Amino acid sequence: MSITIKHPRVMPGLRLTLGFTLFYLALIVLIPLSAVFLRTFTLTWAGFWEVVTSPRVMASYRLSFGASLLAAAINVVFGSIVAWVLVRYRYKGSSVVDALVDLPFALPTAVAGITLTALYSGNGWLGQYLEPLGIKVAFAPLGVVVALTFVGLPFVVRTLQPVLEELEHELEEAAATLGATRLQIFARILFPTLLPALLTGFAMAFARAAGEYGSVIFIAGNMPMVSEIAPLLIVTKLEQFDYAGATAIAVVMLTVSFALLLTINLLQAWSRHRNDPART
Repeated sequence: MSITIKHPRVMPGLRLTLGFTLFYLALIVLIPLSAVFLRTFTLTWAGFWEVVTSPRVMASYRLSFGASLLAAAINVVFGSIVAWVLVRYRYKGSSVVDALVDLPFALPTAVAGITLTALYSGNGWLGQYLEPLGIKVAFAPLGVVVALTFVGLPFVVRTLQPVLEELEHELEEAAATLGATRLQIFARILFPTLLPALLTGFAMAFARAAGEYGSVIFIAGNMPMVSEIAPLLIVTKLEQFDYAGATAIAVVMLTVSFALLLTINLLQAWSRHRNDPART
């Protein structure tokens, strides 16, 4: 006669944990987002369209989303290099460099904005050399890109690091033995493996940048139609007690951000499915 020994579970069953998960997500995510949409519904369609398509709001959309996309793309390129150096090389002070990557996580966004403004303003350490060359960073759209690049870098680096650590060096060595060049090794071995992580890092950096406020308002200059971001317009309308107008702008930002993130996630899923060894 066989005796079945039941091992105690650390967590309760699926029904209870799933119910708690859905309740927690509804409480933290769905209910606040629903409140944003419900508040927007107090506007008529004509009023909503007038708010979200006004020239000032459209200019803020272009700056917020354009700068977020550009900053995320920059972070994908240079964040990949940083992650590669941290994983593949060991040198004196590497732990300090690794800790510096997380600095944007720990640093308050307002402090980051003030620091960047002090560096890139006309009399700052870097700005005093850039402005004579015609490169104006502080109080200009370029300053928004710099701030968003700063806050988004850790997302790309920390997403790529685990993938690079698990990457087998033997594949690269075998390809080199067979005569593959460095470019061929990168294009045919490294890049397909890293692509899902790159897309994830890009999506996370973009999502972080699109809603950034604290580090941007100091360096942007907040000039309407020039360097004014959409989150600042939302705060401005809230200060004017125009709650419906603020939520209308927030709904558009939420919708566009969700659509972009959904597209990136679908591309990521397609890339993983394409590179799945079980299909070959």
